[in-house]
Amino acid sequence: MQWLQSVDFWIGLFQIVWINIILSGDNAVVIALAARSLPPQQQTKAVFWGSGAAVILRIALTVVAAKLLELSYLQIVGGLLLLWIGTQLLSAEEEGEGHSKQHGSLMAAVRTILIADLIMSLDNVIAVAAAAKGSMTLLILGLAISIPLVIFGSTLMIKLMERFPLIVTVGAGLIGWVGGETIVHDVALQSVLAANPWLHEASAVTGAALVLGLGRLLQKRHQTDPHSAA
Repeated sequence: MQWLQSVDFWIGLFQIVWINIILSGDNAVVIALAARSLPPQQQTKAVFWGSGAAVILRIALTVVAAKLLELSYLQIVGGLLLLWIGTQLLSAEEEGEGHSKQHGSLMAAVRTILIADLIMSLDNVIAVAAAAKGSMTLLILGLAISIPLVIFGSTLMIKLMERFPLIVTVGAGLIGWVGGETIVHDVALQSVLAANPWLHEASAVTGAALVLGLGRLLQKRHQTDPHSAA
């Protein structure tokens, strides 16, 4: 238990928790978007299980993240998945309104949370691993402390989305933004990005625009054709 008396340990723990507070904002948005379609009594379960499982997954991912990021086309596939998730979450907004409201399933929400968190955390976990400096105890403890922070942020975001529906659109746009960034940062595109730095912002804006455009298009389709939502 000598590590409890180490100044370096507490500094590393503080760094990991702080990194997760800063980097988990977009993850909280995804969790809130996925859970908001559930009945109120299941929203808390989705946030809890989704956040807890995502953090456990992030611990495992940290061990192999550096190697995964060296694989060509992995981030392209991940970015495209994020664009799809953002579009689906936004298009479901209109389906969840009115007298014919249909609730999603708990497992589907948790699955969406895990997939999105896995993709969005690829870059983040490298910063966490650097702060842990090889200490698995520090890594696990730091990420475990982060769970209630993510849960609180997600729960607050759900309440805000219910009160201010515009936040749903902003959240979906954020997922598209991250998806565009993820695609252009793939190993296979490093030389292209180095020669054209403007692609970083352009891809992010394009990703957000695609999610918002396709999401709204699907919303209108559901409104004009009730059978398409079934």
